[in-house]
Amino acid sequence: MDRRDFLKSLAIAGTAFTLKMKGGMDVFAQTMENALPTDLVAVMGGEPDAMFKKAIEEMGGMGRYVKRGQKVVVKPNIGWDKVPELAANTNPILVKEIIKQCLAAGAKEVVVFDNTCDDWKKCYANSGIEAAAKAAGAKILPADNKSYYSDVSLPQGKKLKSMQVHKAILDCDVWINVPILKHHGGANMSIAMKNLMGIIWNRRIFHISDLQQCIADVCTLEKKPILNVVDAYRVLKANGPRGRSQEDVVTSKALFISQDMVAVDTAATKFFNQIQAMPLDDVKYLSHGQALKIGTMDIDNLNVKRIKM
Repeated sequence: MDRRDFLKSLAIAGTAFTLKMKGGMDVFAQTMENALPTDLVAVMGGEPDAMFKKAIEEMGGMGRYVKRGQKVVVKPNIGWDKVPELAANTNPILVKEIIKQCLAAGAKEVVVFDNTCDDWKKCYANSGIEAAAKAAGAKILPADNKSYYSDVSLPQGKKLKSMQVHKAILDCDVWINVPILKHHGGANMSIAMKNLMGIIWNRRIFHISDLQQCIADVCTLEKKPILNVVDAYRVLKANGPRGRSQEDVVTSKALFISQDMVAVDTAATKFFNQIQAMPLDDVKYLSHGQALKIGTMDIDNLNVKRIKM
């Protein structure tokens, strides 16, 4: 499928906007037909679990990332006391499928948590993530007390030189970052890099310092996620990160996956720009992250697979 046919065939359900054909869908512009490992997968047109199944298959299968006997953390965005239809939190269907695949790959245990903004019990329950995680066989941990965190040095950080990181991250063998793609009033976008604010305790410093640089700084954490899975099944296009009503939500049925946080956030921001204007230059933590060598914004030189379901 060439780029023009692919763009024409995108199934955007329940929306009134028209995809702009110029520039914004570069993430879908090419698929390199070679034997190199896939750097980034972009999938559209399916349900959250089906899109993940296809994406992880293209990335080499979950067994490439999760080994038998390992302790795994799956870190969604569960920050808000909102139901899934309002797109403030990661889709629970996606979270459930990721957990199932981790356990099928031989994970000893899977833990799910987030340092929420609203009351954590309400967030976990009303997001649907608690029920989905438990049904898939994962454990739920709280993150609302400083005792759950330990100090970690960030020697590469520009503004942040240390952070208090949740012990679940520090104690696990590997972890998977599962943000939702949404607008954010402070950072402009909340995606994979921004989702790391949910693994730390003392995040107020982000908002009283340079938020964009602090987001990049925390991503210099030595123990990086093995995968970044961006949920764009529903996208909160405005009034993020919490949202106000269903009018803020677009059902776009997409998913992005990569080991590179900067690359996956660049791709997701390009996609978001088709829904609501969001130039890459406005998401400064992307270029800050590239400068810190966390990842690359140059997705044209990556091996990208695009899939229409």
